[in-house]
Amino acid sequence: MRSSLLWAVPLALLAAAACTPASPERTPLPVPSTPAASTSVSPTTGCSGYPTPACTGVPKGIRLKTLRPNFYGAYRVTQDGTVLDGVHVPGTLLITAKNVTVKNSLIDGDAKNDYDGRIYPFTISDSTVGPEHGCNQSVGIWSAQFTATRVHVRNHSDGFSVSGDNVTIRDSYVLLCSRPGDHSDGIQTVGAGHNLVFDHNTVDQRQAPHHTAPVFLVDPNTGVRVTRNLLIGGTYTIRVRAAHGTVVADNAVVDKSWDYGPSDSDCAKTTWTGNRLVTIDDDYNVTSTVGPLECAG
Repeated sequence: MRSSLLWAVPLALLAAAACTPASPERTPLPVPSTPAASTSVSPTTGCSGYPTPACTGVPKGIRLKTLRPNFYGAYRVTQDGTVLDGVHVPGTLLITAKNVTVKNSLIDGDAKNDYDGRIYPFTISDSTVGPEHGCNQSVGIWSAQFTATRVHVRNHSDGFSVSGDNVTIRDSYVLLCSRPGDHSDGIQTVGAGHNLVFDHNTVDQRQAPHHTAPVFLVDPNTGVRVTRNLLIGGTYTIRVRAAHGTVVADNAVVDKSWDYGPSDSDCAKTTWTGNRLVTIDDDYNVTSTVGPLECAG
């Protein structure tokens, strides 16, 4: 779903996301029984395989300082080079300064760096984004020129939205939700951009019955790499129709977790290699390889 709150992308771009097959009504599959993060911390113990709540989000033992809203219900950062370490933002984090660093922090709403026609580069790591309960219909983290590492995005209809250049997302865990009428995505693009890396993440869409795809990249972006991810759910699990040279490699798609199929992609423009169908246990460990996943679209 190409959605937003106060600072919305143009409605014409939002309409593009609606041009996807309506997902049939179905009962969500069970979700692994990993413990939910508390309002203050999300335990980090290290993961030997794909990212889970146990190795993403706010590290255990971090004491958080609450930052009260200072800009229309959001907490706005205006000083270049600001470091937010060990903070709790009880709403939206709006970044309007260059080279901001966010780490070891809890953001109950979304994190956004697009304001008044400008993009402000930032990094976010070892942080939890999203409310402890309910379903936030906005995007978790957006929109360009950011790096996210070991982030736990929870209870958002969309995990990441990319509207521009130079985005890297690694070692992160996304558990999606949805409300009627949503087009939930793990990662989506809105408009063209360059240099998008989505590497070694887990996207679980089984709690989002109104959905599009864990990976929904259908704009003419260049330099797109989707690699080593564990992907679960969707109308089609991988929907990649970016520019020539796109790489989709070594991803694991949970078998029969989709509505229509595991892939709806532009195979002629995509280097597709090493992708496979798998089964998993309740802790996101791969228990078997069903077979190779061929490109289809």
